[in-house]
Amino acid sequence: MSEYKNKIKVKVGDVLPYFNAFLDDGKSIDESYFKNSKYVLFFYGTDGSPTCTNEAKSVANAYHEIQKMGFEVIGVSRDTVKSHQKFIQKENLPYRLVADPELHLHNVFGVYGPKIFMGKEVMGIYRTTFFINEKGVITHIIEDVVSKQHGDQILAVLKEI
Repeated sequence: MSEYKNKIKVKVGDVLPYFNAFLDDGKSIDESYFKNSKYVLFFYGTDGSPTCTNEAKSVANAYHEIQKMGFEVIGVSRDTVKSHQKFIQKENLPYRLVADPELHLHNVFGVYGPKIFMGKEVMGIYRTTFFINEKGVITHIIEDVVSKQHGDQILAVLKEI
């Protein structure tokens, strides 16, 4: 289990909290964006880092299967819209990214805070994935994300739903 488990604010059964962030095309979104469709919302560290790139590619490899199961995918990081546009193009990502440079969405979900990295406490992202139904309710959460296998982790949860 993740050492950050008790720090994540949003729990299974919760309705999406209020937030405001920006899609990779610069358009503003809030929690109403997620109504009437099912989503996989995953938080990752930063565009282009080796671990995050592995995670993004793993999710991209599973994307069409995820869609067949009735879900859309959105990745979230603290990177800018411009960074997301470059990352999507470079890695040929088939899904949308949300830019949250001011960490509003991260803080609402409770996925940003102190953690241990290379033996030191630093502030950072808790890699976490939320499954959201068409009513805007959190149905499942993956807290122990394995970057290179994250697409398979998502598919395993979707097969349970």
